Amino acid sequence: MTTGRRGLQPRKQPRQARAELTRQRILTAAAHVFAEYGYAAGTTNRIAERARISIGSLYQYYPNKDAILAELLTRHLDAGGAAIRRRQDEEQPESFEEIIRGFVRAVIENHLDDPQLLRVMMEHGPRSPELFEKVTRHERERVAYTQELLERHPDVRVEDTHVAARLVVSTVELIVHQLIAAPGSIDTTRLENELVAMVTRYVTAAPGGAVGVGQPRDEGRAPGGPGARPS
Repeated sequence: MTTGRRGLQPRKQPRQARAELTRQRILTAAAHVFAEYGYAAGTTNRIAERARISIGSLYQYYPNKDAILAELLTRHLDAGGAAIRRRQDEEQPESFEEIIRGFVRAVIENHLDDPQLLRVMMEHGPRSPELFEKVTRHERERVAYTQELLERHPDVRVEDTHVAARLVVSTVELIVHQLIAAPGSIDTTRLENELVAMVTRYVTAAPGGAVGVGQPRDEGRAPGGPGARPS
């Protein structure tokens, strides 16, 4: 697989509406071809045929299928980041469980368009400094927001909110990626409910394992205080 920067860059940045439409046709066609044939058999010839353009026209925009997949992956990341930011800008419910549900649902919805294509992106997505930086930036933004949420919500019981925020973000992202992209279908409503329950119980669990939703944050933390284990 091509991993060099030049091999992943589009050759032509559309400046006119017609050129942008052509690029959109290439990307749409590639998404269908990769999902239908897989990455190895998803050739540029098949993509050009599906887009109803010549192979020469395709190469005016992208040097190879790695560059096409890199752009599809970039758009997937951007769409996911935009969806999460929209949720963050909305007025949040008081219930911590419902706040987490909104985050989990946004991540799931961003992976539902085509599980087969998602699997191709996971398994064959090009590795480039630009993509790595984009993934890292998205993760930093989500962790920072989640940590702020954990620090200000009264139901939260974890003490190390930074580590907890990283665990929450990474766990939800990884599980959704793997289960939705895996062969065979999964009930997304059940997946959402179980993820919400798992995350909520983790961050609201009082010392000793009891679930502490609704209890003050500092209750039960001092030795011998309410909720502490008997010695």
